[in-house]
Amino acid sequence: MSQPTQSPQHTAPGFGGSPIGDYLGELAAKVPAPGGGAVAALHAAQGAALVAMVARYTTRAKDAEHRPVIDRIIEAADIARDRALALADADAAAFTAVGAAYKLPRETDDESARRSEAIEEALMEAARVPAAVVDEADGILILATELLPIGNTNVVTDIGAAGAAARAAAVTSQLNIEINLASLPVEQGAVFTGTLGRIEEITARADSLHQEVLRAVRG
Repeated sequence: MSQPTQSPQHTAPGFGGSPIGDYLGELAAKVPAPGGGAVAALHAAQGAALVAMVARYTTRAKDAEHRPVIDRIIEAADIARDRALALADADAAAFTAVGAAYKLPRETDDESARRSEAIEEALMEAARVPAAVVDEADGILILATELLPIGNTNVVTDIGAAGAAARAAAVTSQLNIEINLASLPVEQGAVFTGTLGRIEEITARADSLHQEVLRAVRG
């Protein structure tokens, strides 16, 4: 998240209540938000929704032995979808805060110090949001992997799509974390080391799931 060049104009009532066409129009517009951070969160939300959909298709009589697991996956995926949508809104708010911090006055030493502190706080929050998206992506991938062996084979490709969406959420979030850390002192950014280190492992698991789904499709 680099310094915005103009004031944020995100006025949508929330991504969960916005028509997709309106969201894409905002995304394509020459405004700072929504941007890649919101895209990452919505990747996660879509992945969670796909997991929930496949699980709901796995509630046939023949799936009865797996019903407790399926019900748990449905509940977890629905909750993850809601959290991811909230993170899309949080990203827009965080970007707004970064822009506001950079606009603070710095004519005196005190003003300059307060501005620097505000910028650091805003950048930290702007990095925390995509870090939380990484957590959601990880959880969604775990659910998708658990669902694959027992899910309805008629919609098995949607499990693969869920994994791909989770992967996209993680790697996109990596970019958003890194750009914020580039403007922070090293010791401040160190708290995100663990999150960044997990992303390579998440992508490897997502790629493995993709291959498993391909094998299932190809027989």
